[in-house]
Amino acid sequence: MSGEGGGAHAAGRAHRGVHGTLDAPLPFPVVDACVQVWDDADLAVAHRHGVACYAVTTWWPRVPFTDALAALQAWRARLDGHPTLRLALRAEHVRAAWRDGHATLLLASQDGEVLGDDPERLALLQTLGVRQLIPAYNRNNRLCGGALDVTDGGFSALGRRVVEVAARVGVVLDGSHLGPRSARQLIDLSEQPVVFSHSNPAAVMPNPRNVSDEVIRALAERGGVIGLVNWGPLVYRQGTLRRPTLSDFLDLVDHVADLLGDTRAIGLGTDFSLGSYPLHARDPWATRGYADARGEHDTVVTTWPRAPERFVAGFDDYAQLPYVIDALAGRGYDAAAIEGIMGGNLLRVYERVMRG
Repeated sequence: MSGEGGGAHAAGRAHRGVHGTLDAPLPFPVVDACVQVWDDADLAVAHRHGVACYAVTTWWPRVPFTDALAALQAWRARLDGHPTLRLALRAEHVRAAWRDGHATLLLASQDGEVLGDDPERLALLQTLGVRQLIPAYNRNNRLCGGALDVTDGGFSALGRRVVEVAARVGVVLDGSHLGPRSARQLIDLSEQPVVFSHSNPAAVMPNPRNVSDEVIRALAERGGVIGLVNWGPLVYRQGTLRRPTLSDFLDLVDHVADLLGDTRAIGLGTDFSLGSYPLHARDPWATRGYADARGEHDTVVTTWPRAPERFVAGFDDYAQLPYVIDALAGRGYDAAAIEGIMGGNLLRVYERVMRG
């Protein structure tokens, strides 16, 4: 691992979007199921952070369809300028890039409102490279319920049609940010496995953005994966009055492994940034009256949105991935389980679902 931005130097780096680089590749492809990439990201070194696949939020939530198309055009052009960064359309693309020492971007949408009232728009987006979709981002929409809204009526007829189109064209459906009823229905409605790209077990960390053990069991039974997230508010233990740590994050891994009896449904979704996260006081895509996913954490840890301290101590930088792997081994996970948690389990879902 190089010194710049990584390890002990993480607290002094400019902001959460700057990461250290590794001197050698990791022994298996790492998949991050949720990443934000901003205009000033240093994509020339993205392949040196230890990540083989970044599932990148391709546009802001709740944008018009024309804006989404423009964003896709921009991303395709941007990728053309970086020979060590490729587009991931299938799991085999991730593995091939990793073997070559390169990284991939998997284009994802964190909201289904972009589809309007036409589910077939998802088929067009898939043709243009989109491979992952969250149907609702925190608030209710015409498809289903959001995690921070006051009610959750589940999936509408329109939303159910979107689920059908996703299965037909090969887009992975993502239950993070959905309300509890909608999250459970998504698993039951989809004929393919789904993922929760960046959520944690609510039984350990009660939070409106986390999910119940019932949902995690159902997800695993259908072959899906929950990407456990190291974003501080979703790891924070109420009443501790301290920044969450890597050990707290690993407690979540242990909980899911104990709940299910194995690790096949566990993945990673950091919600990290590459580049400068936008400055804002609160969630810009929510309104007053919504549930608060940040809670007591924000009275204990800095609220500056670009601060690396908003992620758990010991895992706020991609250059710390080797330490995370060592810590998993220290908890008793064998090599196969660790490879699955760090990327293999998500690749299994991608291999089953994605086409084109």
